[in-house]
Amino acid sequence: MHQTQGRPRTCVESPQVVKSAPPGTPAAALPGAPGAGFAGGPAGEEHTEGNITVAQVGIRELLEAGVHFGHQTRRWNPKMRRFIFGERDGIYIVDLLKTEALLHKAEEFATDLARRGGTILFVGTKKQARDAVKEVAESAGMPYVNHRWLGGLLTNFNTINRRIKRLHDLERYASDGQLELLPTRERIKAQADLEKLQANLGGVKDMQRVPDAMFVIDLKTEAIGVREAQRLRVPIIGLVDTNCDPEGIDYVIPGNDDAIRSCTLIAHAIGDPVAEGHNRFRAEEERARREREEQERREAEERARREEEERLRREAVEAEAAAAAAAAESGEQPRPAEPAAGAPAASEEGA
Repeated sequence: MHQTQGRPRTCVESPQVVKSAPPGTPAAALPGAPGAGFAGGPAGEEHTEGNITVAQVGIRELLEAGVHFGHQTRRWNPKMRRFIFGERDGIYIVDLLKTEALLHKAEEFATDLARRGGTILFVGTKKQARDAVKEVAESAGMPYVNHRWLGGLLTNFNTINRRIKRLHDLERYASDGQLELLPTRERIKAQADLEKLQANLGGVKDMQRVPDAMFVIDLKTEAIGVREAQRLRVPIIGLVDTNCDPEGIDYVIPGNDDAIRSCTLIAHAIGDPVAEGHNRFRAEEERARREREEQERREAEERARREEEERLRREAVEAEAAAAAAAAESGEQPRPAEPAAGAPAASEEGA
């Protein structure tokens, strides 16, 4: 496979080497620490976004998770220069003030989208991000890809949707026990197909359409998915390391994309408010459905009442007409209507 210029694959998959803190680095030299050139922000602040209380991630949490550790200086992308605080012993240090501000901006976008019923696709197939992506997406009720990105998942969604339908069919056959009724060779093949589809498409099996946004950990690893989203103009929220190109990413979160703690922290920072916003949307949708059903019930009752009144009125008119016709046939004058109670009696003599 083609090697990334200036970065051997062994370094990409060795966060302990690239991402470990330089020996002897004083705490004051790290961004967010006292004396680092700016004051560290408070930890665990909360703010309200559209009646949703979101626990924001502060600089302290970012620092503890190692989000500030970039790649070695010889393996950087110059377009990330504006997000870099400095360099320590050959490793770039990310400016956590900018990370904090951009992370909160991404949180607000994701929360607002989820509150309006939008869908966010969570993507992280590298081993450091797989578990966090799955946990956060399932908690938020959102689709995710954490094993392998299938080419065309977005740009050729109709074709992929047929494979998703096949996955649903196989899962139904398995739950009904129909797979056990197949001949041995066919059963083994169907079981292998089911396991493969669950690994590749299990996270998106309930995705009915192209998502409204996509959250990505590691732009280099997910380059195919990023290009598909950009082609369809799907907004992208990305955890972007110092070796990546941030161009074309709508919401850049500069930080370490190789450490498990960093990936987990950022995934939860985006996913937790999305889960709350999505739950709020579902609750409002359910309340609107109940109100709509109640309104329809009241309208049906009112309609039935009016129909009953109209039926009784027609029956009364028909009965009166029948009585008048019967009186005419017998030569009798129709009896005048009885005066209302309390009405003065008419004078027998003319005025």
